[in-house]
Amino acid sequence: MSRALLAALALAATTVADTCDTVASQTSITILNPLTLAYTESQGEYWSTACSDLAPSCILEPETTAEVAAIVSILRDNNETFAIKSGGHNPNNYFASVEGGSQISTKSLNEVIFDPATETVRVGPGNRWDDVAAALDGTGYTVVGGRIGNVGVGGYLVGGGLSFMSAQYGWAANSVVEYTLVLANATILTVSETSYPDIFMTLKGGGNNFGIVTSYLLQAYPQGDVWGGNLIFDATPENSAALLAAVRDFTEYYPDEKAAVIVTAERTLATLADIWVMFLYYNGPDVPAGVFDNFTAVPHITDTTKTQTYSELVSGNNWSVLKGQVYTIGTETTPLPSAADGPEIMGAIFDHWVNVSDTAALVPGVVASIAFQPIPKQLASIARSKGGDMLDLDADVDRIMFELDYSFLDDADYATIDTTMRDTYGGFQSIVQGYQASGMLPADAYLPLFQNDCFYPQNYFGRLRPEKLALAQQVQAEVDPDGFWTERTGGFKIPA
Repeated sequence: MSRALLAALALAATTVADTCDTVASQTSITILNPLTLAYTESQGEYWSTACSDLAPSCILEPETTAEVAAIVSILRDNNETFAIKSGGHNPNNYFASVEGGSQISTKSLNEVIFDPATETVRVGPGNRWDDVAAALDGTGYTVVGGRIGNVGVGGYLVGGGLSFMSAQYGWAANSVVEYTLVLANATILTVSETSYPDIFMTLKGGGNNFGIVTSYLLQAYPQGDVWGGNLIFDATPENSAALLAAVRDFTEYYPDEKAAVIVTAERTLATLADIWVMFLYYNGPDVPAGVFDNFTAVPHITDTTKTQTYSELVSGNNWSVLKGQVYTIGTETTPLPSAADGPEIMGAIFDHWVNVSDTAALVPGVVASIAFQPIPKQLASIARSKGGDMLDLDADVDRIMFELDYSFLDDADYATIDTTMRDTYGGFQSIVQGYQASGMLPADAYLPLFQNDCFYPQNYFGRLRPEKLALAQQVQAEVDPDGFWTERTGGFKIPA
């Protein structure tokens, strides 16, 4: 080993130690150190064990915005990589996890303060959505948030946030009134549509490129009991065809803005156990006739739907979180096919997923899933009426966004699943483009990617409208001219 390399390694080791030691010596911020129970428990909160296996040199748990700013100020003086973690849902390695550098956990930034006079809720990024729902339970109000309670607030909101309430209120980011933001120079800004309109826009789906959000002020909406739960179906060819047709029709003829579904096919490849799992939601205690009839008419083996509180619903959906495995996520978007072309196009997409997932059947413990997520025109209209966001959907076409998941036992198989995931969403894109070329899908449809579901190599910013990419580049140059967030931590980065 060369002397230069030894010196570089020694410098790197010193740098890693310096952040933790400097925070310890200069602040009263809580620090979790390796080999302690608190550190181990915190690392176990990731959804993917691959993220848990990346070991930070220490975990910093600031309790105030000022403490976050102090950490950023210290980090600026070294060359250490770092990560910012909210709930640990994002499974992309190094996005909310880090090996050797410091991790900033927002766990203690967990306020939930409801103001009935302004109908707003101040929410810290350290909460999970079931925490927020539980805190609001009994107030008669809710906020637009995650559909599974265990998802963290922070990453979800800066990624845009798809909700059961999106057909009523738009993306979750469309209901953010104000952000408290720590910039790369440790300055603290209160960002709103009137104070810093360009930054405000980029935070609605721009990820972690502009700073650390330490508090969100969210618009609250009146809400009582809701109806929802799950239906589970055997994945027979007849059921699969019926459910694909039902989700297509539901998206186009969206029967009620208070209704929402996630229609998910699941395959446990080692046992060839294929099922469909459907998540249903209605913003009211009773469902009007006809809203979900196309789904409930399909023979199902389990039905957990009932009237319950919103808190009970999102917490109840936590059963679907498959922890204890390596987990990956990816996405793609299609314009909705016509009713006449739906069977062929939806069938081609589903068959491609089945065929590609079969190639990973020998990976131990692998489970494959695809979620069909309706994105009706009215969601786009509502989002724009609320000031817009980085996705900037138009109401020219209905869309379906696919969430793709592969989970498996051993990180040694990551490279295999990496290829499988790329082949899955890459094939979807090719199928969509082929039908666009044939005239069976609209050729000029705008098809961005949903950041919260993107696999790490996907080109999120490149799929946005050129003017939104230009805005992101402009704001980044203004608030982070030295590339602090670009070079020092993970996430979907803005291309130059």
